[in-house]
Amino acid sequence: MKPLRAGVIGLGVGEQHILGYRAAGVEVVALCDMNPDKRAEASRKYPECRIVESAEALLDAADVDVVSVASYDHHHAAQVVRAISGGKHVFSEKPLCMNEDELGAIRDALKRNPGVRLSTNTILRMSERFRDVHGRVRAGELGRLYCVEADYNYGRLHKIQAGWRGEIVDYSVMLGGGIHMVDLLIWMVGSAVIEVSAVGNKVCSVGAAFQTPDMVMAWLRFDDGTIGKVGANFGCVYPHFHKIALYGTEGTFENGIGGGVLIRSRDPQDTPQSIQSAYPGAAKGDLIPGFIDAILGKGKAAVEEADVFRTMSACLAIDKSLRTGKPEVVATY
Repeated sequence: MKPLRAGVIGLGVGEQHILGYRAAGVEVVALCDMNPDKRAEASRKYPECRIVESAEALLDAADVDVVSVASYDHHHAAQVVRAISGGKHVFSEKPLCMNEDELGAIRDALKRNPGVRLSTNTILRMSERFRDVHGRVRAGELGRLYCVEADYNYGRLHKIQAGWRGEIVDYSVMLGGGIHMVDLLIWMVGSAVIEVSAVGNKVCSVGAAFQTPDMVMAWLRFDDGTIGKVGANFGCVYPHFHKIALYGTEGTFENGIGGGVLIRSRDPQDTPQSIQSAYPGAAKGDLIPGFIDAILGKGKAAVEEADVFRTMSACLAIDKSLRTGKPEVVATY
């Protein structure tokens, strides 16, 4: 197989994708950003790369085999479909898309191009602490999980009071951030979410261009009977943090500001076990080397296509429940 060559669309978080490709031994040949200042800066920082003005030019380039889509959320779907239709593998920032029609179009494009691989940057699967806990769950240290909770505390109110998020009609805090927690819980439980119910409000960002709820709480029912709760809290007075609690028949794990703890006793006199593995302990490009190995047939991606669709469909069902005020069944793709 010839060496793979990559192109990156979006030079915000996309710059960390460049590092991920280089760590995987992949040459990055083309870069794109809609901002001319960022393109000028990229030409200075990456003189070995071709800088292109339009995403379409990069997506259609014959010398690009793998595309990173790190543009604004509402541009993802069209760019992902165009890349897949051109036979290019895709590593996309979350969310993969914004609605069910777009997700269906991506699924159809993959069916028409069965050799193409797809993954998304739900990076918490690479967190050293969460990988540690995932291993403990799989080893049975917590027994059978029956209740799981996760909160995406964004802690960056200024980013929704101003900036591109406020310019997106129907911007979703669940797709924009809570998706990390949905994916993390699906991974921990090892079962798909089949039904959701959600509520939300907009208190912290009153007066901002951002018009959708800045706080969403969802309840989840998993296929194996586990129940869960996920919060996407964009306006909180809290440092950016990923809180989780996993309740099992033999133990409980909590990730809090002071670190992680594993509780194996109901006796209040017993001391919980401290879990101090690195948190978050992952860079934004760390999923890319495994994705490249999967393309080359050398291993398995940490986030496979089926994982992407399970997480996306659960988040879209949460947004649907938010609109309808009713429980919603999670679609399968």
